[in-house]
Amino acid sequence: MKMKIRQALLSVSDKQGVLEFARGLAAQGARLLSTGGTARLLAEAGLAVTEISEYAGFPEILDGRVKTLHPRVHGGILARRDLPAHMATLEAHDIPAIDLVCVNLYPFQATIEKPGVTLADAIENIDIGGPAMLRSAAKNYAGVAVVTDPEDYASLLAELRENDGALTLGTRFGLAKKAFTHTARYDAMIANWLTAQADGVETVPEAVAPAPARFPARLHLAFDRAEILRYGENPHQEAAFYRDPDPVPGGIAACRQLQGKALSYNNLADSDAAWECVKTFTAPACVIVKHANPCGVAIGADLPEAYEKAFRTDATSAFGGILAFNDTVDAVVVEKMNARRHFVEVLVAPAFTAAARALLAAKQNLRVLEAPRARARPAFELRRIGGGLLAQTPDDFDIQAGDLRVVTKRAPDEKAIEDMLFAYRVARFVKSNAIVFCGGGMTLGVGAGQMSRVDSTRIACIKAQGAGLDLKGSVVASDAFFPFRDGVDVLAEAGATAVIQPGGSMRDEEVIDAANAHGLAMVFTGTRHFRH
Repeated sequence: MKMKIRQALLSVSDKQGVLEFARGLAAQGARLLSTGGTARLLAEAGLAVTEISEYAGFPEILDGRVKTLHPRVHGGILARRDLPAHMATLEAHDIPAIDLVCVNLYPFQATIEKPGVTLADAIENIDIGGPAMLRSAAKNYAGVAVVTDPEDYASLLAELRENDGALTLGTRFGLAKKAFTHTARYDAMIANWLTAQADGVETVPEAVAPAPARFPARLHLAFDRAEILRYGENPHQEAAFYRDPDPVPGGIAACRQLQGKALSYNNLADSDAAWECVKTFTAPACVIVKHANPCGVAIGADLPEAYEKAFRTDATSAFGGILAFNDTVDAVVVEKMNARRHFVEVLVAPAFTAAARALLAAKQNLRVLEAPRARARPAFELRRIGGGLLAQTPDDFDIQAGDLRVVTKRAPDEKAIEDMLFAYRVARFVKSNAIVFCGGGMTLGVGAGQMSRVDSTRIACIKAQGAGLDLKGSVVASDAFFPFRDGVDVLAEAGATAVIQPGGSMRDEEVIDAANAHGLAMVFTGTRHFRH
């Protein structure tokens, strides 16, 4: 059922495009109501507009806290057009129907992000009348169109022109769903911020609000469904991809797919692992991920060298993996991939040259993602468990030489320190228990996800041996402490000369003694990198 827009109320904080929208409504014969700054904007542009205080016959009061909370406003929005009694009530009180409500809300998020924001500032930027109008209009979508997003202005005007000033029921229902989502997110944002404030801040509203507690007492989440996926981790599981409405820059959710098949659940998970890992390096770097674990990581003088070194770590596992670079991919990189007949599921990089794009276009199924370079991380990492949700801050400890404490008689030389820092950055992205052999800016053997650390060490040695890589003179990173000396014995026998680990075991002295007995250099970082 189509509904003609005869009277529209516009009251927006975000004034992007609202003037053009108002002109379009007026051109279709709609009378315009408005408030405050929006009304001034429309009037100064020469549009006929009635200020809401004049319309309601009651002025704004309480410093603008009460503007639209009036029966003449909400009666005109909420009256059911299909009920004669409702329409008779409007007529009896001389309340014209309001057919369209265009509102977006006070900028609470922008307010709380300001340095030195006070609780009083935040409270004053909690919109009351706006959400009330939006909810009223959305509830009565059968007779009212509710508009919250400036991105919708152009399509709504096009529909109005096509339908002689009317909007369809389907459009109004879609707008109502969007409005309820908008107000729910707004309330969730306020609740998350307020419940994270330190106890007692409410007693001094003029004081600068302290840094919020890390975890709100009540956590409200909102995500936009980006797409329905073909299936989940396995074909019998259904799945979807949801995107944060304000994704952090640099996350895989902000990427742009340039070509290839639709991304799967596993593609997205593995691409995220590869992209987050490769971004930690400043030198040209390549990361190859298979089943959530890096199977080859390297840095080089340029991307082609980094790729060659990463591929050599484990050519078998690299087949069908996810490939990520931290700089622009050119034709030379793609030609090296082609020369090795390297089948890749997803290729991720911050940019691709035109020549590289042309070569990649021949691989129609290859998913190519252009991802932003930024290294920003979300405030929380979230994981569902049965009946609940785990939340933690990201593991963003970036190891530096100054963080190392030498605990053995032998001290590592400059080259060994450089390789240890590289290895420890890689170990951070390997499933626990993680053991990573490295040398010359590349991984040599990776042991991941084992129940015992000594088994991870043995597997890393086996992987290196299978790739024909010599572990003599290599360094080893362990994501957590060695609980016994057995792992140290295995890596020393394989030819490693230096070890980087957090330390903190009850048997640290036993482990250090083993390192000294083998003539190894060992450093402690004091920071563990479990990845479950």
